[in-house]
Amino acid sequence: MRIGFAVPQFGAFADPDLVLDISRALEDLGYDSLWVGDRILGPIRPSDPYPGRDGVMPEQFVTHLDPLLTLTLAATATERVRLGSSTLNALWQPPVLLARTLTTLDLLSHGRLDVGIGLGWLRDEYTAVGVPWEDRGGRLEETLDVLEAVWGSDPVAHQGRYWTIPPSRIGRKPVQRPRPPLLLGGFSPAALERVGRRADGWLAGAMPLPYLTGLWGLATKAAQEAGRDPGQLRLVVRVNPTVTASRTDPAHAHQRGTVGQICDYLRSTEAAGADEVFVDAQLTTSSPAEFLDLAEEFITTLRG
Repeated sequence: MRIGFAVPQFGAFADPDLVLDISRALEDLGYDSLWVGDRILGPIRPSDPYPGRDGVMPEQFVTHLDPLLTLTLAATATERVRLGSSTLNALWQPPVLLARTLTTLDLLSHGRLDVGIGLGWLRDEYTAVGVPWEDRGGRLEETLDVLEAVWGSDPVAHQGRYWTIPPSRIGRKPVQRPRPPLLLGGFSPAALERVGRRADGWLAGAMPLPYLTGLWGLATKAAQEAGRDPGQLRLVVRVNPTVTASRTDPAHAHQRGTVGQICDYLRSTEAAGADEVFVDAQLTTSSPAEFLDLAEEFITTLRG
């Protein structure tokens, strides 16, 4: 099982110099992958509750760095680790521009990019970027069509409901062929069906194992029904834990507990089908030293 860690990006860690220094340190510690998330604002009166914890968006998310520029910094600071987004909100920019940026990042990193995209949960953010909340699924389907068209062979052309690309030459293509791996987030039946039908894997959040295996089963079933090999799908599990000094209720180890408890949970996801796990410590640490100490403790415990 591959092990990743989220790079500095939110709250006290929204500092480009920290991204460079800590990305190097995480690679030196032996991590397999580095990950970023995506936020653009913290509304005073949010349109939707945060989907976790007590329904309140963590204060750290109000201060943030751009995810793809953060990955660019991480790419320049490292040589080996893969670089992923969990998740990039794909509808906040035209897909042809998104394809160009992702191509450039894959070239810059010499083919180390994992493209993890989703739809987000906050209508206020869609309002802020002028993108309709309605038919998000349809827009995502067409975004995937455009990405695959741009990353395919020239001439590139696309005619859809939302976007049109006239027959064109788009010369630079990603290093990874036929394209960088596409991983999708989401927890609804429709989202898991889309994972199985179109993606290379699912970006899951930490949750009790029966729920994880049940949702994963929807994706693998959809893959089989689409004539794809379910065994080729990747399951990546993200945990944003609250790390405690003393043991907590084991039933909550996917959210809260000691490093040992959280690592036990992460190991258990492998039996459920997880190919990769990664930890985001930005909500449970407040200084670079504490962040790196925790990163070292996690990788040592998980590799032990």
